[in-house]
Amino acid sequence: MQFIKTKLDGVLIIEPDVFPDDRGYFFESFSEKKYNENGFEQYFVQDNISKSKIGTIRGLHYQVGESAQGKLCQVILGKVLDAAVDIRFGSPTFGEYVTVELTDENHKQLWMPPGFAHGFSVLSETAIFHYKCTNLYSKKDERSILFNDPDLNINWQVKDIEVSEKDLKGIRFKDIEKDFIY
Repeated sequence: MQFIKTKLDGVLIIEPDVFPDDRGYFFESFSEKKYNENGFEQYFVQDNISKSKIGTIRGLHYQVGESAQGKLCQVILGKVLDAAVDIRFGSPTFGEYVTVELTDENHKQLWMPPGFAHGFSVLSETAIFHYKCTNLYSKKDERSILFNDPDLNINWQVKDIEVSEKDLKGIRFKDIEKDFIY
């Protein structure tokens, strides 16, 4: 299992060891012991799964205060472009983002601690997306940044975009509050 640092402090790409054979494959999607041995000591309290069609963009979401969440993301079926945006005021990478393709073939995972907004776009006909959270969902503490904010300029790599009504009401990046300080 490899833990790969990104340009955003705390955000990791995790590549599990996959064992293929004639029947298919096997891999551990999470092992507390192995993650802890690599300095990744998190406690997860909620797992979420979404199914989406091609062109769907979900995000950019985060939660604030005592409800702030870290997320460990992976794809069960299909292919997505997963994004983490640094929203920690004072961070040397504030306003920057990383993207990674998560697929049912590469089995990669993306970890982002609290202090990052998260979103993804669906690049395959269908995608089943799974993520583990370090905190429970809290509607009152949920925030959303506009997915197509020109200051972030994320290339979601999709056409004929499908976005929820809620996500269309996200705020501009320049208007976020100082909920996270680096």
